[in-house]
Amino acid sequence: MLLSLSSLPRFFSSKMKSYATEYNPSAVETAGNNFDDDGREKRTGTLMTATAHIITAVIGSGVLSLAWAIAQLGWVAGTVILVTFAVINYFTSTMLADCYRSPDTGIRNYNYMDVVRAYLGGWKVKLCGLAQYGSLVGITIGYTITASISLVAIGKANCFHDKGHDAKCSVSNYPLMAAFGITQIVLSQIHNFHKLSFLSIIATVMSFSYASIGIGLALAALASGKVGKTDLTGTVVGVDVTASDKIWRSFQAAGDIAFSYAFSVVLVEIQDTLRSSPPENKVMKKASLAGVSTTTGFYILCGCIGYAAFGNQAPGDFLTDFGFYEPYWLIDFANACIAVHLIAAYQVFAQPIFQFIEKKCNKAWPESNFIAKDYSINIPLLGKCRINFFRLVWRSTYVILTTVVAMIFPFFNAILGLIGALTFWPLTVYFPVEMHISQRKVKKYTMRWIGLKLLVLVCLVVSLLAAVGSIVGLISSVKAYKPFHNLD
Repeated sequence: MLLSLSSLPRFFSSKMKSYATEYNPSAVETAGNNFDDDGREKRTGTLMTATAHIITAVIGSGVLSLAWAIAQLGWVAGTVILVTFAVINYFTSTMLADCYRSPDTGIRNYNYMDVVRAYLGGWKVKLCGLAQYGSLVGITIGYTITASISLVAIGKANCFHDKGHDAKCSVSNYPLMAAFGITQIVLSQIHNFHKLSFLSIIATVMSFSYASIGIGLALAALASGKVGKTDLTGTVVGVDVTASDKIWRSFQAAGDIAFSYAFSVVLVEIQDTLRSSPPENKVMKKASLAGVSTTTGFYILCGCIGYAAFGNQAPGDFLTDFGFYEPYWLIDFANACIAVHLIAAYQVFAQPIFQFIEKKCNKAWPESNFIAKDYSINIPLLGKCRINFFRLVWRSTYVILTTVVAMIFPFFNAILGLIGALTFWPLTVYFPVEMHISQRKVKKYTMRWIGLKLLVLVCLVVSLLAAVGSIVGLISSVKAYKPFHNLD
């Protein structure tokens, strides 16, 4: 069938983009200003947005529990482990950033599995997928629980202020979990990771806010002179803990610190939001340095100042475990900041799951209007919005399921510690190092090869020990488990 003259420009434009994508990626820039070298909508991510994504992914409410971790390890080991794992995470993140584009062809890889497929292939791709998406699902469930704990703490702080610090205050967490889930259903309709920059910037501000409040309260406690006893080696056997508790808690604390820096699970997805010039790997390395440096500063301040204030009796969390009761309004504000941060962070970790399933379904049923077609709908106050019915149903179902699991298993954070122990090593250390060796063709038994393999081995040992510590903690949580019991 002959083309009409009016359709010729559109025909040749589409052919140019197709040709450019297949044979000459750089030519797409001349084919249309709205497309990148892979034919997709032009990416607009910058150093600032990438750094915000990293800080959102890394600095969680767990920063307020680092005083407990330092208390288990002591001044020397705690501080050394904090700095050491900051360096390790930055080092391996730069390796992973260099693997964003495939060897030889320079084609973009959109997720971690694509990167592993391009450089390693075979069974390692499935192992990567299992570790990455298992971790992401676990994190979204854990964030639902943690957000509800912070919201419960707001109600309890008000209760303690009104009735006294010894009052029995109980607040149900289930309505709060449901409210968190409803919020996530709405936010989950954000089309993709590229549209999350505003959420990450808000979350970054919230992170700095509650971490700064925690540091300020700890400094105030130090200034008052009412401080706990500290030690170079942390908690004292026979005084603070038993010998076995000292061992298991030390393993768990070392693991918690190691995992607290990890953002490799979403690094590739963050890098895929960056504009192509300057080169994505260079920008990502700068963003990683900025993110990890900022995180380390806050971790050292929160961990060390918190330990100095509370000593060996440091609570698991400054704010939700009521290391402080007053000023209650400041405690309320800090916990509200945690909840807002987790609302945004949930999306950073959920979007890769959403896109993975949607990509699979689009590939399996490309002709299905339910799956592939977007509809333009007028929504009051929002104007015209693009709605995809499959995306609406699938993402809403996922949020509902994670919320229900959070309600049934309120001790899931103990399970999350185990998931972190099992996924930290392959995603943060093993795969980046193996791909770096493949990419740079590092020869066996050279000093560099031996050093890299030694790093992999040491981190494996840390992960295994942390996993054992998490299992011991999980057993204790299961023993005390009561279905649908409030998080008091």
